Amino acid sequence: MQMKRRDFLALGGAVGANLVLPAKWAGAQTTGQTAGQTAAPSRDNILRVLSEGAANSFDTFSVGVNRNAMQITWNIYDRLVRFAYKDRGDGTAIYDYFDIQPELAESWEISQGGKAITFYLRRDAVFHDGNPVTAADVKWSLDRVVASPIGKAQFTTGSMTDPEQFVVIDDHTLRIDLPQPDRFALPNLALPYPIIVNSRLALEHATDGDPFAMEWLQANPAGGGPFQLARADMGERILFQRFADWKSGPLPGFEQVLWQTVPAAENRVAALLKGDADVAQDLAPKDVQDLLDNDTVKVVGVPTSTFQLVGMNSRMQPFDDVRVRQAVAWALPYDAMFQAALFGRGEPLFGGTPGAPETTRFPQPLGYSTDPDRARALLAEAGLADGFDTTFSYELSLATVAEPVALLLQESLGKIGIRVTIDKVPAGQLGTLLQEKKVPFFFEASISYLTDPDYFFRVFYSGETRWNFGSYQNPEFDALVEKTRFETDQATYDADVRTMIEMVKRDVPVIMLWNPSLDTGMQKTVENYSYSFHRQLDFRPLARG
Repeated sequence: MQMKRRDFLALGGAVGANLVLPAKWAGAQTTGQTAGQTAAPSRDNILRVLSEGAANSFDTFSVGVNRNAMQITWNIYDRLVRFAYKDRGDGTAIYDYFDIQPELAESWEISQGGKAITFYLRRDAVFHDGNPVTAADVKWSLDRVVASPIGKAQFTTGSMTDPEQFVVIDDHTLRIDLPQPDRFALPNLALPYPIIVNSRLALEHATDGDPFAMEWLQANPAGGGPFQLARADMGERILFQRFADWKSGPLPGFEQVLWQTVPAAENRVAALLKGDADVAQDLAPKDVQDLLDNDTVKVVGVPTSTFQLVGMNSRMQPFDDVRVRQAVAWALPYDAMFQAALFGRGEPLFGGTPGAPETTRFPQPLGYSTDPDRARALLAEAGLADGFDTTFSYELSLATVAEPVALLLQESLGKIGIRVTIDKVPAGQLGTLLQEKKVPFFFEASISYLTDPDYFFRVFYSGETRWNFGSYQNPEFDALVEKTRFETDQATYDADVRTMIEMVKRDVPVIMLWNPSLDTGMQKTVENYSYSFHRQLDFRPLARG
């Protein structure tokens, strides 16, 4: 985006003044910690980050926590293990799901035929207040995960459901006992939920009704990660200070990180171009195009594990008829939607070959392209030659992408007789409606933390949760989901996955659209950007070149 001088001056009051690091913040005492005052770092040692949304919690899985909160917890807490980063060949990196590395645990052993994992903790690790990290802290933290409905739901995918499974051996050794070998146990420990909390500090604020201090931890840090909080004005800005005694990896490249909320995309872009910001997150596709035309900054785009879709409730008429769902899939203007919504910034999940899958990867293209004649024939076969009326819903928080999708969908389906009314649902309400299975036809987005196809099918195509977007019910499919859960023979597993992919391509309860690109603008001097599955910024590897 080319900005004239008068435009910068006009934005100065809204952006520039707020981007100056307040003197009282520099070297500020860490929030809730015992660290003393430090000298203010130089400008080169401060990373200034702008995002659209603000974090609403210092915790990861309290009720109502938003995804921005992970940008705090990922950087102020440790986990036992982490996913490694692998080079993308352009100076940036992406997480490697198949390479799990030590973090707070310096090593681990798998024994008892895969039913026990013993972790050996770093003996020199300390929390931000100076207390040593012990196996008791780790157990308390894992107990806390399974005590939370959200945390337990995720840990269940790794066969971890009971506090008795987390056994303290000594101060620096902890064992996790599993009911059966589970390939998802270790990856689950690298996710955002199992943060290792300073239990002695947190327990000072626990109550009989809140034994894990969930309420206190939403508003207070208690970690030992690479950064500690120097100051936080929730909803506006947060100042992170590098923790000099962090032992779980190389010290971060920046001494301080100032993360500020700037809701207007044009203001984030302007601040980046002016040099008032080092990193601008949450870029809309149209803004990316403008930045790509400017040689003073750079844009890093990474196709993500986020996926966006058109869902059809297969338990509601007329979408309970597979022919109707197939008709919709053949009628959508995929290329036009991709360009209008994302400006082509992402990985398409449309097109492909009908029938048997070519790979066991999922999501993958379902084999549908734009063919209105085929769509009309399927509607006629379903007894709906004259079409039908329906409502297509999307949440306003997704409007930037969802609105052009909805308008193009409305136009294309109208050509085959499906008359669509668009319903714009207030932010935060669509999830409840999906949980109650009350929405017939909709746009939605989600993310899969773990990459195994059977995990994806278990979460998004099976069961009664809101995440089964198409309300898909297929006993044969569900049986294969359970069968593959602990399958150890690779050939058998692959064959079963191919069968499941063929089923969802045929039954099409949801129409996968694309994996959108996560686009981040930054100064050319900022190096080592590393994409992680949760889509939040990992401050640790970033450095000034």
